[in-house]
Amino acid sequence: MSSCTKRLKKLSLDSIGQASWQAPSNIALVKYWGKKEVQIPCNPSVSFTLKNCHTKTSIEWKPRKATIDNFQYSFLFEGKEAPDFHSKIDQFFEKLIEFIPELHSYEFKISSENSFPHSAGIASSASAMAALSLCLVSFEREMGLDLSEDQFYNRASFFARLGSGSACRSLYPEVACWGESEVIGNDLFALPFSQQLNEVFRNYQDSVVIVDSGVKSVSSRAGHALMNDHPFAMTRFEQASLNYRKCLEILKVGDLNSFINLVENEALTLHAMMMTSRENYMLMKPGTLEVIEKLRLYRSESNIPLCFTLDAGPNVHILYPKKHEEAVKKWISENISFKVIHDELGEGPINL
Repeated sequence: MSSCTKRLKKLSLDSIGQASWQAPSNIALVKYWGKKEVQIPCNPSVSFTLKNCHTKTSIEWKPRKATIDNFQYSFLFEGKEAPDFHSKIDQFFEKLIEFIPELHSYEFKISSENSFPHSAGIASSASAMAALSLCLVSFEREMGLDLSEDQFYNRASFFARLGSGSACRSLYPEVACWGESEVIGNDLFALPFSQQLNEVFRNYQDSVVIVDSGVKSVSSRAGHALMNDHPFAMTRFEQASLNYRKCLEILKVGDLNSFINLVENEALTLHAMMMTSRENYMLMKPGTLEVIEKLRLYRSESNIPLCFTLDAGPNVHILYPKKHEEAVKKWISENISFKVIHDELGEGPINL
């Protein structure tokens, strides 16, 4: 059994303590779209770990007077009570109780805040679930769970996956891989890839254009479910697995032209799957296409190797090497009328 799923020794039940972590968001280069039971992806994915877009989460714990089969916690978001988040936390704890039975024996005070607006269209659930998972594994370790450093992060990634699939990739620096593959990766938790990353991708920049910060017309959970009977599902899963292998090789050798072609194709394929599903959705906005067209024109005129990617929404991530930062940011300020959040590859979670 994986070290992420077994108890290494029984935990004590008299601990009072706290843990605080900062975890980043991430942006997928090869997308996962479609999942099986218990958050298992239908195809592998690879992502850039961001730096500036992150969530800080703290938990405090103390024993309950009586162990009852429910969860006792308070939750503050940006310093305010946030009851709208309770349902998601309850569902998350229900999935974790098999692995952390002590959740019924303690009461928790959870506080969380983002470095970016919650509605900015950046993957806040990824950074939030990653940060909370790190705090919960710290809770286990403080009470005696014996974990190596690798086991600690793998376990946190395993937990984060149960809360939000993409969250499991936010546990590692620069680049993370998730999903079963003969190259690298498994379905239960993500793995780091930074040691094999070519220098050209280090300090890579990501300027996020916020075309629309409104609520999406379809949730990610519902969107994934539409792949269950999608006429092109199997073809897509095969394509994604092939692109996954290609992407890892590109990240090793530093082939920017191939990187551009693959990453943009992955982004458009993701949206094509949504547009051709049984209940079809158009999540791109006119502004999305406007930014893409301007970017491609600028790339052809400047020969700067910038490219775009998209999540399951309208906002555009503009990716480019660090050495072109000044020129690209100047172009963005003069040509892009939407709000922009500038980010770059980061070193992963920070223990606060």
